[in-house]
Amino acid sequence: MGATVKVREKYQVTIPENVRGKIPLKVGERVEVIAREGEIVIRPVVEVPREQAWFWSKEWQEQIAQSMKDLRKGKAKVFKSVKEARKHFGD
Repeated sequence: MGATVKVREKYQVTIPENVRGKIPLKVGERVEVIAREGEIVIRPVVEVPREQAWFWSKEWQEQIAQSMKDLRKGKAKVFKSVKEARKHFGD
């Protein structure tokens, strides 16, 4: 069950202790705030360094998901070493 809180100056609210206890959130961490069907949703977010952001792109995550499916179906070759992979590809 949620709790009722008061909207303060600058539209600030305090997340009640009984709600905070259910979510791993620490002071200083960032949250995403969105409006959804008449509700305000607050979700913790993890910031990623710019040089690692490519990994979290939709395209890259889709490729990772497809690779995992291929591995499970046995459609991918897993090499035990770089030497083995080079030999397989003729390098």
